[in-house]
Amino acid sequence: MELAERFLLDALAYLECALGVVCYMLLKLRGSPYGRYSSPGSAFGLPARAAWVMQELPSLALPLLACAGAGAPAERLNRWPNCILLAMFLVHYAQRTLVFPFLIRGGKPTPLYVFLLAFVFCTYNGYLQSRYLSQYAVYADDWLRDPRFLTGSALWLIGMLINIHSDHVLRNLRKPGETGYKIPRGGLFEYISAANYFGEVVEWCGYALACWSIQGWAFAVFTFCVLFTRAQQHHNPSPDCTPAT
Repeated sequence: MELAERFLLDALAYLECALGVVCYMLLKLRGSPYGRYSSPGSAFGLPARAAWVMQELPSLALPLLACAGAGAPAERLNRWPNCILLAMFLVHYAQRTLVFPFLIRGGKPTPLYVFLLAFVFCTYNGYLQSRYLSQYAVYADDWLRDPRFLTGSALWLIGMLINIHSDHVLRNLRKPGETGYKIPRGGLFEYISAANYFGEVVEWCGYALACWSIQGWAFAVFTFCVLFTRAQQHHNPSPDCTPAT
């Protein structure tokens, strides 16, 4: 049974990589239908805050259930590398589920199908990462001193801080009463048009390096494929965009 599930987790990781490539090609052809690129009235929309909480929740709940030993004892969480790596995943999704949505100012409704796709992915990936780290990932006793773990952990932290700061910049683009899109200024936005996406890609590449597993790299590949195409859209703002001051 354990061998069969370990094979399943590897297969799901390779499938996630493949799905990332498929999403990359589809988004390059059709563009992202989310946020300012969504078509008004084209689909039933959910309130932005509620959609964020619900779609991200599986990536928070499933690791917590794994830590609690729901379904099966978390045999590998008695090892520090496994605990720290799963904590990286949990910290990100605690912020995205319990903090980020309540900082949103306004926010366009999220199309129902976009919400469903995000919910399915968070369930899929939340199970994959939490199950692997809690039950099957085996690390050497000195893994916490390994250059891959140290470098990956540093990149994870740097990427998360970039992502959080960039989201803060985006939330404060407009003064009360202002509408319309503005080009963000400050921080990495002075050098990168989608600094928030860049931070998240760096974060999960660092996580993958620290994990050094196909499961971790599958998440990084999928994140890159989806966010890179969206970043390219942001790189070409509409003609009526004005710089924020």
